[in-house]
Amino acid sequence: MSFNERVTEAYRASAGQSTGPFHGSRLLLLTSTGAKSGKPHTTPLVYLEDEGRLVVFASKGGAPRHPDWYFNLRAHPEAIVELGPDRIPVVARIAEGPERERLFATQKARVPLFAEYERKAGRTIPVVVLERV
Repeated sequence: MSFNERVTEAYRASAGQSTGPFHGSRLLLLTSTGAKSGKPHTTPLVYLEDEGRLVVFASKGGAPRHPDWYFNLRAHPEAIVELGPDRIPVVARIAEGPERERLFATQKARVPLFAEYERKAGRTIPVVVLERV
């Protein structure tokens, strides 16, 4: 079982309580449609809430390449978010310009590890806004 599968299983078993390495973090589960496969993929992600919207960050822990879920959302912006026991349909859009800068700065202030991810990645980390349908 992969790391993401273990976190997803624990999240669902605890009705959305963050456990293990994410203990105390704001965590959601994002189910996106594979860009190439067309199959559903679920990924646990740390999120920021902004004006009622959910915001996630394609940091991939500071890896040099964007995560697969980002490419999935670019190909298929409709997705499902699990927040605790709730399943919420969303549409994803990539934040740009001043909005992206504001949201990423807010996340770095809240979770300083994101500044390290940004330095390590050597790329602009995409910020994705998930709007409830």
